Amino acid sequence: MSTSAAVLGPGAVGGSLAVRLTSAGVRVVCVAHAEAVGLIALAGLVVESPEGTLTARMEVVEQLARPVDLLLVTVKAPVLEDAIERIDPAAVNGAVVVPLLNGLEHMDVLRARFGDRVAAGSISHFQAYRAGRVQIVEATGSPVVTIASERLSSSEVEQAADMLRRARIDVRVGQNEKRVLWHKLARIAPLAAATAVTGRTVGELRDDPVWRRKLELAIAEACAVADADGVSLRPSSQWTIIDDMADETKPSAARDVAAGRRSELDAILGAVLRVAERLDVPCPTLTELAVTAGLR
Repeated sequence: MSTSAAVLGPGAVGGSLAVRLTSAGVRVVCVAHAEAVGLIALAGLVVESPEGTLTARMEVVEQLARPVDLLLVTVKAPVLEDAIERIDPAAVNGAVVVPLLNGLEHMDVLRARFGDRVAAGSISHFQAYRAGRVQIVEATGSPVVTIASERLSSSEVEQAADMLRRARIDVRVGQNEKRVLWHKLARIAPLAAATAVTGRTVGELRDDPVWRRKLELAIAEACAVADADGVSLRPSSQWTIIDDMADETKPSAARDVAAGRRSELDAILGAVLRVAERLDVPCPTLTELAVTAGLR
């Protein structure tokens, strides 16, 4: 069984996964910028979750050259192109590369560097944030990770999934790459934009009749774009997930906007609208959100 993994971008999500994997006996190397390398090497990472507190020390480097069996890409979209320069393609020549970014367009960026080793991936039912320089708080329970690849063998994908399952992660293997990406994107694009422009949580928007109606229209539009792109999604299924979200949920893009950091909004909402334009799908509500968010 494969036992080595690298995490590119040990922030809230990546750091949490790195700690979980290390605690499960997987050899983990985090790939980060110089300042983070120094901090993690000195203190390790601490994850506080509803299940308890985990502390782990793992190898941390600025550049990955040693081969691994699994590479998790957990950086944000605005820094992806620079971040992947830290990974020698030869180090993942026999690995499964699983990006856990929101959106669609990152797949082309990753495949340009790593070729067919890249699978489609998504992470859901999970919210984590940095409470300190090496401290991560998980606001939810164990995440759900979905992986699909039409280019890797099923045994390679299952090996990657099994490694993550050892770390108490619910891993599901899909059959269609586009479906894995669209299934989350259809709801996260409207939610990220709406929470970013209002500063309100998912619970507050969900309970506001005006905003709930706007979100219903926006999610229906996103599902229509997905359908035109070959992925059939039901808005009602998206709402089942949204209605189960904790009231205080706020997508990371909205938190980044509130903090004045570069956000993923263009990679999320912008990607949906670019597909809509290419396939001639009208999206008036999503376009209004994009204008309000300053994307157009």
